[in-house]
Order: sequence, then structure tokens, then C-alpha cells
Amino acid sequence: MLFKNIFKLIFLSFLSILILSSCSGGFKLPGADAKKYPPDPKKRVEKNLAEGRGFRLDTALKGDKKGTTYEFASSNELWRASLDTIDFMPLVSANYSGGIIITDWYSEDQKEFVKISLRFLTNEIRADAIDIKIFYKTCIDIINCSFSSEKQSDLESELKKEILKKATIYQKQSKDKNFKPYSYPTPGE
Repeated sequence: MLFKNIFKLIFLSFLSILILSSCSGGFKLPGADAKKYPPDPKKRVEKNLAEGRGFRLDTALKGDKKGTTYEFASSNELWRASLDTIDFMPLVSANYSGGIIITDWYSEDQKEFVKISLRFLTNEIRADAIDIKIFYKTCIDIINCSFSSEKQSDLESELKKEILKKATIYQKQSKDKNFKPYSYPTPGE
């Protein structure tokens, strides 16, 4: 008898807490603002899929296994474009998690050498996403060399332009490859 009364008391307490908290809006879903979403369900579905939210039930039922998405350096278009642009130069360090690429000294004539340091400030493809520093070394002979980082050259702007151009192409290819237009099922399916 005592056990029944305690059970009733706990059940009534839980029920009253549930009712009272629902009146105050305690169980409101985050981001469920109707003003931010179009009223047409088809447009809401297209918007959610374009933003990468949600999933398609028809592909989930077919057994399309996508697995976990891992962030590798090869999936970052800016990183790939940078490595492809300076692929003729030997690398000293390429640290994706640190966001830096450093090349070794490179020369075609063994008198003027160039060393490049690329630092990534963001993963977005934009002009201020990369900080490029170019170092110059001029040698009269093997022992007599002078170093400079302030040489008048268009190399920095040309590198940045080429990297951003390639990254944009890679990003477009990636979007085209992953884009799957949603097709609405015909009635009767």
C-alpha cells in the first residue's frame, strides 16, 4: 500500500512538472522560428538539403552508406590549391593542423633563391585567407649570400591569385560532384 502511494505521488509530481514546464515554453525546440523558413514544404525541404541539414528517406532506405565524414587536408580546397601551385618547390614543412606550408630554398640559376611560407588564416576561399611571405637569397658564391624578405616583386600577388583561382575550381568541382537534385516521388509510388 505504501509503495502504491509513493508511486502515485512520483507520477503526479512528474505529470505536474511536465504540464507546468510546457506552459512556460520550456520545451521549445531551438531554431524553430517559423519566420525563417518558407511556408511551402517543398521549398523547406530544398532549403534544408541545400544547407546540408536533414536526409532523404528514400536514399536512407535504399542502404546508401556514407559513413562518417572526416576532415582531411585533401578535402580543403585552399590547402590542395596551395600545394598544387607550389608543387615544383621542395617542402620543408606542411602541417595541416597548424595551417602552415614552408618550402625549402629554390633556384633555377643557383644565384637567386626563393623560399615561401604560406600561413592559412581561415578555410574560406577569399583573398585574406592566406598570408604569404617570400624570402629571397642572393649568392655571389656558395659562402657569400645576402638575405631579404623585402624585395619588390609581383610573386606574392601572383601566387595568391593562382591559389585562389585553383581553390575556386576545386570547390566548384567538389560541389558539382556531391550535388544530387531532389526528385519528388510520383503519386502512387
